[in-house]
Amino acid sequence: MRFSFHGADRDVTGSCHLIEVAGRRVLVDCGLFQGSRELDEDNAEPFGFDAGAIDVVLQTHAHLDHCGRLPLLVKRGFRGEIIATSATRELVDIVLQDAARIEEEDAARRNRWHGNGKRVFQPLYTREDAAAVLERFGRVARYGEPLELAPGLRASFHEAGHILGSASVLLEFEEGGRSRRVLFSGDIGNRGRPILRDPAPPRADVVLMETTYGDRRHRSVAASVVELYAAVSQTVQRGGNVVIPSFALERTQELLYFLRDGIVGGQLPRNLHVFVDSPMAASAVDVYRRHTDCFDDAARALVEGGSGPFDMPNLRFTREREESMAINRIAGGAVIIAGSGMCTGGRVRHHLIHNLGNPAAAVIFVGFAAAGTPARRIIDGARSVRLLGEEVPVRARIHTINGFSAHADQAELLHWHAAAGGAERTILVHGEVSAMESFARLLKVPVAMPGPSSTLEL
Repeated sequence: MRFSFHGADRDVTGSCHLIEVAGRRVLVDCGLFQGSRELDEDNAEPFGFDAGAIDVVLQTHAHLDHCGRLPLLVKRGFRGEIIATSATRELVDIVLQDAARIEEEDAARRNRWHGNGKRVFQPLYTREDAAAVLERFGRVARYGEPLELAPGLRASFHEAGHILGSASVLLEFEEGGRSRRVLFSGDIGNRGRPILRDPAPPRADVVLMETTYGDRRHRSVAASVVELYAAVSQTVQRGGNVVIPSFALERTQELLYFLRDGIVGGQLPRNLHVFVDSPMAASAVDVYRRHTDCFDDAARALVEGGSGPFDMPNLRFTREREESMAINRIAGGAVIIAGSGMCTGGRVRHHLIHNLGNPAAAVIFVGFAAAGTPARRIIDGARSVRLLGEEVPVRARIHTINGFSAHADQAELLHWHAAAGGAERTILVHGEVSAMESFARLLKVPVAMPGPSSTLEL
């Protein structure tokens, strides 16, 4: 078995790992690098392998940093099969269409500003390219059920608890009279979170696992919810708006769950106006509602009782641009949830332009912000930030609530590793070097931390 590493290696975006085994070339994820313009340029570079030679893609989940280069893979010759859970398949379509739209709009805007009306700048891919990915989806993975990829080679998907449909992928193969079990974690969620079931990894001989938060522990969910309610209530009392940059998948749905709980329980005003200003998030909520089979017992009980986990008074999903623009005429008292979570794209940039300079307003960050992104610069205390070509002063109150992360923290990662049997060998990916090194020191097994474009053989 030969591994080669083409993204999220000593870094946290662009997950893409190639495995050559049993005469097959298997790709686990094909994600987008996210952050600075330099990373945008990296996305357009060659993969480091022949896309046309890939036999199958095993897609762990639908976050852009795990699926965002699939259109390029197809565009560059991939004609194999993509295997994923049913929910992941639906969400990948939504995510890629949104990413392609943003690419097209960004290229058009740059051509207007810097291309003298000519098509100097091209999108990384188009909506037509994104649509072509759907044609490559084949068999549907069901949790725990093995699928044959080749004689002696099977793959099975197991609950990862990260977002709807997310999975860790187990490869089982026999070669030279030996049987091996290799587990790819994908992104790992936290136990005890609302809506989704807990991660349930199978036992494995070798694990390749994410380490986004391998060097720290999250604040408890209960404390984070209290902090969220306090920040929202105080901002409404000051007469300002709350802007929450949020990823459209998982984070937005979880926030809606907690806001609903706060309104029902009286911790938040019953007349609180909540706007989800993201067509992708609105579509994702529809997918969640269709896949209640992925819910945990508590969320399913709400559905069976006739009240979904996202239902609340004065909740509005805005899809059209005119509706989004109208939100910015609201002077105060609104909670505005919009993407992207790192403020690198999407409608949240417009809401930040209208609210960042207002001392009565608040911006609440509820997720990871990579170095070089506008979100990280605001969190790190920048006095101004450049958004859509405009330098915007930062006068609003800034809150960073880390307990909502969809990624397992150090303690949860250790629990996941132990549940997978401790593994005789562990390969760490999807983390900054400092986080990976901190986590590696806690393990009792041989550890590898491959760099970009490196290879490793078992």
